Amino acid sequence: MNNLENLSRVFTGLGANTEQASGMAAQLLKRADQLMVARGISQLDAVDYLLRLATSGAHGVPPPGFEGVTEADLASSTESQINDETVDAASGRNGVGSEMRTRVISLFTLTFGYEPTVICRAPGRVEFVGNHTDYNGGPVLGAAVDHGVWVAAALRQDGAKRFRSDQSDDIVELDDASQPQEGETSWVNYPLGVLDALSRFNRPGPEGFDYAVCADLPVGAGLSSSAAIELSSALAFLTLTGQSVDREELVKIGRYAENNFVGVPCGILDQGVSGFGRENQLVFIDCAGPRFETVPMPAGTNFWIFNTHTKHALVDGLYSARHRECLAAAKGLGVEHLADADEALLASRGADLAPIELQRARHIVGETLRVRGTIEALRAGDLAEVGRLLTASHRSSQMNFENSTPELDFLVDTLESVDGVYGARLTGGGFGGAVMAFTNDAFDETSASEVEASYLKKFGANPKVYHLKTADGAEVILGG
Repeated sequence: MNNLENLSRVFTGLGANTEQASGMAAQLLKRADQLMVARGISQLDAVDYLLRLATSGAHGVPPPGFEGVTEADLASSTESQINDETVDAASGRNGVGSEMRTRVISLFTLTFGYEPTVICRAPGRVEFVGNHTDYNGGPVLGAAVDHGVWVAAALRQDGAKRFRSDQSDDIVELDDASQPQEGETSWVNYPLGVLDALSRFNRPGPEGFDYAVCADLPVGAGLSSSAAIELSSALAFLTLTGQSVDREELVKIGRYAENNFVGVPCGILDQGVSGFGRENQLVFIDCAGPRFETVPMPAGTNFWIFNTHTKHALVDGLYSARHRECLAAAKGLGVEHLADADEALLASRGADLAPIELQRARHIVGETLRVRGTIEALRAGDLAEVGRLLTASHRSSQMNFENSTPELDFLVDTLESVDGVYGARLTGGGFGGAVMAFTNDAFDETSASEVEASYLKKFGANPKVYHLKTADGAEVILGG
């Protein structure tokens, strides 16, 4: 079924007769094509905006008087009425909430010709401190952020599984969901991995469904879009089948999917923060348990993310190599998890390790102390000490764990000397990606622009800058 037919079904469902619906759909697509050219945006963004204009953003419920909307009314929404701010809002770049909800409904409706019965969202996360400590059984501290992944879904009766992303015009249709996909369709491995994980947790997944996903979470910025799509997908599939789980089981389902289907040996940090996040709170995880707590985010403090858009060509292999090196170091030290070691053990048995294993152990042992020290400093209100520990974390990543890059190091070096910055460090797995700056309110857009200018002069490219806020964790928006 093509876009014209799908949109016609939408307008029919909103009260138009068949002839009216067809004409309105054709006119909307025509206006969308004009808007795409005028603004350089995608068809989804253009259709999303025009659908909301036609229905007053009613999310599929006809607003008063909509039955009288005609083809001429749609045609009156000329390009001159549309400014950059509203187009940006339609494409989900001005925050979360109603705009992203509308966007995912528009994508689902445009793709499948009817409205979803379930909508779920999960946030990305900032790794505040605790780099690579999670899979080593150590403590981590993170924050859920106000950008994330939204999933819309509905059951099908024929057993088919159909997927659509706002990053592609193609529908991926599968009868067999048991095998990972490759190439351009490999993104579906995240929801497929969740389906596989549900069965491992004795949770039946839906036999057939239509599924659409939208995100305003930048990929590659160290904010864990993978965990966000895993948790939002898990909530959607569980809601479709009338099931509910507690937060801890939800994050374990997401982690299992990434470890065993996607094939990334991550710890519980990403899924744990996305699941347990709360506005104005940081999330502490003792990964040996795991055990989850929240720590208040100090008033007047901010996260700024500087995404370098760089990525080491061998990043997946390097991540796995660090995982193996840490396991080997733990074995050599005679501990179950590398985070169980301490400085005294390193002093007495470090000579038994290969030099590279000793370097990795020094990072994990030191990072474990830095996480605990950061929590103590936060509770004492000593933000200067928090900043010192964050920057020390980066230096250990740079020297001992060797998962930094020249671009990340330059940003940390630059940010250290800027007023209003308590500390800065790489965030996420490393080997490229982004730096997080922890700041007070004195650091603003002007400050960020000065850092951008320095980076541009050094590397000939601008980093992408995000000013992020804390947010609540994964949740069911519709259908629960």
